Amino acid sequence: MSHRVGLDQASVVEAAVKLVDAEGIEQLTLGRLAERLGVRTPSLYNHVAGLPGLKHELMLYCLHDLLDRILHATVGKSRAEAIFALANAYRAYAREAPGRYALTLQAPDPGDQEVQAIAQEIVDVLRAVLAPYRLSEEEAIHAIRGLRSIVHGFISLEVAGGFGMPVDLDASLGNMMTMNRPGKQGEDCLHRSPNAAAIAPTMLTGAWAGEDRL
Repeated sequence: MSHRVGLDQASVVEAAVKLVDAEGIEQLTLGRLAERLGVRTPSLYNHVAGLPGLKHELMLYCLHDLLDRILHATVGKSRAEAIFALANAYRAYAREAPGRYALTLQAPDPGDQEVQAIAQEIVDVLRAVLAPYRLSEEEAIHAIRGLRSIVHGFISLEVAGGFGMPVDLDASLGNMMTMNRPGKQGEDCLHRSPNAAAIAPTMLTGAWAGEDRL
């Protein structure tokens, strides 16, 4: 294989993006990428610092991609509408770009300041979506973890073909987010018990938890 004219870092990363979306992140190796690009593996070292450098650039690409999507989805929206938009943006990203989505699930390397910075921007968007619920710092972390877990669980089941019943999946996701939105537990308790205000936490939790308290 000869040197490919016009090859640069951007084109290498773009090729890596296509590779992980088509074949999965476990298939990302310099050898496989070089094969797709039609070059010898050593040629890639002119553009990325080996596999670790490639993964760094790829992670930056994916996180920026996700950030752009969730910002676009949630701008101008608040409370439940923003949460639904956020969930749908994550779901759409997972369906359109499964490899990139999988990469964004990984906690960033504490020593990688560039990746940490963009990951923090994503967390800041999630915090902004939850801001109207006036959560404490710890409650916000619980809520963000809960939201990510719920949406990822739904996505995983959908991708695996786990939803076989003839009921609209968009409606199912919307119903799930309604049941688990921040403050839902408190609202349920307040409707059912005049003394529930003292025990109604404002954090992302299931409607069943509110029922268990009564």
